[in-house]
Amino acid sequence: MPPREKFLVTGAMGCLGAWVLRHLRNEGAAVVAADLSSDPVRPRLLMSDEELQAIDWLILDITDAAAVNRTVSDHEITHIVHLAGLQIPFCKANPALGAAVNVVGTINVLEAVRHNGVSGLAYASSLAALGPPQLYERVPVEDDAPTAPSTLYGVYKVTNEETARLYWTDWRVGSIGLRPYNVFGVGRDQGLTADVAKAILAVAAGEPFHIRYGGPLALQHASDVAEMFIAAARLAHQGAAVVNVRNDVTTVEAFVDLLSELYPHAQITNERGNLLPFPADLDDAGLRRLIGDVPHVPLTEAIRQDVEQYRSLLKTGRLDLEQLSL
Repeated sequence: MPPREKFLVTGAMGCLGAWVLRHLRNEGAAVVAADLSSDPVRPRLLMSDEELQAIDWLILDITDAAAVNRTVSDHEITHIVHLAGLQIPFCKANPALGAAVNVVGTINVLEAVRHNGVSGLAYASSLAALGPPQLYERVPVEDDAPTAPSTLYGVYKVTNEETARLYWTDWRVGSIGLRPYNVFGVGRDQGLTADVAKAILAVAAGEPFHIRYGGPLALQHASDVAEMFIAAARLAHQGAAVVNVRNDVTTVEAFVDLLSELYPHAQITNERGNLLPFPADLDDAGLRRLIGDVPHVPLTEAIRQDVEQYRSLLKTGRLDLEQLSL
C-alpha cells in the first residue's frame, strides 16, 4: 500500500459505505468517512468501537462544492469512493433534492478530484440506468448497452455517467462507475431490493417475511461490492469507465428455495409475477478487465455468513427487527 494513500468515503453511513470502511480498516488504510449523519448505525454493526475510533469521521453536505473541495484538500485525499446519494423513492418524493444530492453532489466530487490531484475515483452508478429486460436482445447485457432509465434516480445516474465521461474528455479526470443491482448483507435495510437482506435477517430471527417481488435477479453481497469499489478507486483509471456488476444470477424463487434448503425452519415467501424492471443477466467482463479477479463469496456461503452475523447482533442487542416492517 502506497505510504500516502488516504481514502475519502462519501455516503459512509450507508450499507456499502459501512462495508467499504470495514475493508479499508482491516487493511489499516487511512480513511475519512463523510456523511450528513454523525451516528454510525450501520458501520457499528460491522466494526468494533476501537475500529470505529480509528476512522476520521466528518459531517459533509455533498451539495456544498466548497466544503467538498476543502475536505479533499485539507485531508490530502488520494482516493475517493463516492457512494453518497438518495434512492429511488426519495428522488421521486423530492426531485430537486434528488438532483442536488445525486447529480450536483457527484459534480462536486469530480471537481474536487480535478483540482486536488486525486489519484483514483470510483463512484456508484446503478442498474437503474438501464431499461426493462425486454429492451435487450443480447444477453448477458454488456456495459455499453443503451440506457433507458424509468425513474428519476436512474436519470440522475445516467447523467453522472455522462458527466464523468466529459470530465475525462475535457480535463482528464479519470473515474470508474459501478452498476450494482440487488446488494444484500448486514446493514442493507432500505429500498425495495433490500427485501433479500431482510429475508435473511428474518431467517436468523426465526420470523416470517414476504419478499415483494419475484423473477430473475442478480445478487451481490455488500462485502464483495465494497471490495470492488476499493479496487476500482485504487486503479487510478485513465478514462471514464462504467461497468456492470454480476456475481450470482438467479431468481427470487430459487433464492427462497435455497433458504428453505439451508434452514428448514425458514418462513420466507415471495410475490409471484411482480418482476423487477431491470435485466438480471449482466456481463461483467468490463469490470474483470479493469480489476482482474472479481470478489465473490458464493451465494450459499454468503447467506450462512449473514445468518451467523445477524444472530450474533440480535443476541447482543445490537440489532432489532424493526426493519422487517419497513
